Amino acid sequence: MRKLIFAVPAAAGLLAFSIPAAAAGTGGQPPPAGVVSATPVSGTPHLPATSSPTQQIRQLVQCGGTMYAVGSFTEVQRFTITYPRNNIFSFSATSPFKVTSWAPDVNGEINSIAFNGGNCKDAYIGGQFTSVNGTAASNFAEIDTTTGNVVPGFGDKVGGGHVDTLLAVKGHLLVGGTFTKINGSTTDPYFASVSPVTGKDDGFLHLNVSGHYQFHNVKRNGTEVYNQQLSHSGKLDLVEGDFTSVGGLGRQQIFMLNVAMTPAKVTGWSSPEFDGSKGELPSGYAYQCGDSHPFYVHAAAWSPDDSTIYLADTGVHPWNWNGSFPMVGLCDAAAAFPANEKEVTHDWIAYDGCDSLYSAAADASAVYVAGHNRWFNNANACNVAGNGAIPANGLAGLTTGATGGSLILNSGGNAGMYTRSRGHGADDMLLTSAGLWIASDNFGGRTECGGVSGYAGICFLPYN
Repeated sequence: MRKLIFAVPAAAGLLAFSIPAAAAGTGGQPPPAGVVSATPVSGTPHLPATSSPTQQIRQLVQCGGTMYAVGSFTEVQRFTITYPRNNIFSFSATSPFKVTSWAPDVNGEINSIAFNGGNCKDAYIGGQFTSVNGTAASNFAEIDTTTGNVVPGFGDKVGGGHVDTLLAVKGHLLVGGTFTKINGSTTDPYFASVSPVTGKDDGFLHLNVSGHYQFHNVKRNGTEVYNQQLSHSGKLDLVEGDFTSVGGLGRQQIFMLNVAMTPAKVTGWSSPEFDGSKGELPSGYAYQCGDSHPFYVHAAAWSPDDSTIYLADTGVHPWNWNGSFPMVGLCDAAAAFPANEKEVTHDWIAYDGCDSLYSAAADASAVYVAGHNRWFNNANACNVAGNGAIPANGLAGLTTGATGGSLILNSGGNAGMYTRSRGHGADDMLLTSAGLWIASDNFGGRTECGGVSGYAGICFLPYN
């Protein structure tokens, strides 16, 4: 692989080092067949245009013909009608996208929602709250999707921290977060598997997740399991967070879990580009990002055939970067890695120029990434448009596969095909057979998606 030579400041001068060059495509490409439309469908519910504090949709999940949205908000709108909703609501997944009467009263932010298989009668929610419809529930609950009430008999007590992510798989509910105790058990802090019936630890996970990121001037951070994505086969789970050891193996930022085994087991998939196994520069990799962003791999997506993993990263730039270009490392970039269950290195890295990315989704035609990005093809600048940079505001489509990473362009060929208000970012994207759902916020009162106003919090881009 081609290498580039740079220098990094050290206590006594500069350190020379060599690293693999990014392999992303340059410039942009016309839209390939099969991508979602750049124009949003009208009539979807959304957050109000102006709000203080900022309101946010954290996750969108479909069960049957209904879409469920969770986050931190007090009301949603559809056309001229406003609906009071406390951090959770549901609406029809198809046009005309009517908001349902379901309105559980949850007194804090909900970070994640999940359903157990095809059972849409009950939903599991996790976040930072203490009650649901007046019933005590500590950060975790099973609720009825007709009444909104807590389902009796299910354990709903999480202590020592909050819940970030929920995933139902093969009769287990995988719960991740900052917690150290779940329904009386301290056996599996940060990442536990519980029974969907009782909420009790069922022993499917015993990973001893531990550690946090430590390097020069890094801000305080703690162990956390933040996000996860199940493969299309249902056999593998990607898990992102703040940790240094999982299942007795050195892992950082992200790991792959084999959930076809009992108990689930960490696979051999990893990379020195994010796990630190071959050390830091100058002889290793720029695997640590800015001191304010120690945890930077916030999201991942599987290719439709599960052969490629796409990452969406925050991080600004490596903490010991000396300002030379092109940029190095995975910070504030999208990247593709082979999904082989062994040590791998990237197929390509696509830089946006020091803007965070928070979510990813992929189909056979495009990798969709969203955040508060302003450009792509911008490896030669940080926080400005460098030589060759192409505008791509808030959302981008990139070409797929091992030789992909090129920005998909609009019909004029002068900017990315997709746009949305940058806001704080976009915490979640859900790709269905109908199209791409994007969960975001109303920061600054901005509401645009595809150049059309009125889509704060939720935007749906359909397949044509």
